[in-house]
Amino acid sequence: MDQDTSAHSEARGPLDRERLGTEFADQAGLSRIEVLDEIGSTNTELTRLASDEPDAWGDLAVLVAERQTEGHGRLHRPWASPVGASLTVSILLRPHNAAGRPLPTQSYSWFSPLAALALREALAQIAGIESALKWPNDVVVDGLKISGILAHLAPGAHGEPPGVVLGTGVNVSLREDELPVPTATSASLAAGRPVDRTALLARYLEEFARRYRAFCAVNGNADAPLDGGRSLLSRVQDATITLGRRVRVELPGGRRLEGRATGLDGHGSLQVVEDSGERHAVSAGDVVHLRPADGGYA
Repeated sequence: MDQDTSAHSEARGPLDRERLGTEFADQAGLSRIEVLDEIGSTNTELTRLASDEPDAWGDLAVLVAERQTEGHGRLHRPWASPVGASLTVSILLRPHNAAGRPLPTQSYSWFSPLAALALREALAQIAGIESALKWPNDVVVDGLKISGILAHLAPGAHGEPPGVVLGTGVNVSLREDELPVPTATSASLAAGRPVDRTALLARYLEEFARRYRAFCAVNGNADAPLDGGRSLLSRVQDATITLGRRVRVELPGGRRLEGRATGLDGHGSLQVVEDSGERHAVSAGDVVHLRPADGGYA
């Protein structure tokens, strides 16, 4: 076995469950973390657990699977990868502010971009990769998709407002011949070397929990400064490559909108200005596809 093959095989090894145990959860501020060998969908299973066992699965509870058999992204598009080649992780959020009150549900639209920022930082620190956000829910490297993030509502606990299950899939060690589409990439391809899945997952969870707590502390206000610095809205806009470009937005029913993406509003909706000057606010839930108007993926 040559060195490249050996490194590739090692990168496909199982997650280090001891490293991701109770001590790590406590240090990262997670309420619990469970790693399963195989599951249909981490989002589906965590939603069920949030309903059936609300006291056991609280805010910042994490479910990870070595393999998903029924994973999907937005609009139920299938998502799968070879065993050990990706990260599939879901986080349960039951957000409360510093006074212990539930966050306004209008703030929930910011959890996906917040997660994308956390993953962007983890990719930079663990793999040395510079990435960007593609609105509404992808992380890309050199215009190629490396991760998708999917959020949906979960049952609230004990009569409280709904929670959120936030699922993230990351291509870690897929080779070029294993990529699902030509517009995808993986961390190992982008870095030019094997990437430690356990280290990447741990750093992502640490970064997400830290940013999430800061966002909750300002009552889910995307315009408020975080940790004495810039707002979440400002940080997301700076990291989003969609902005400033001409885009083609495909909407339900075959409708299409084309114009320049100028920014995000306080709810995370994309602001698009047509050539006529007409302005539109497009929410993530309204979009079937968003692509650069001149072609390509991001």
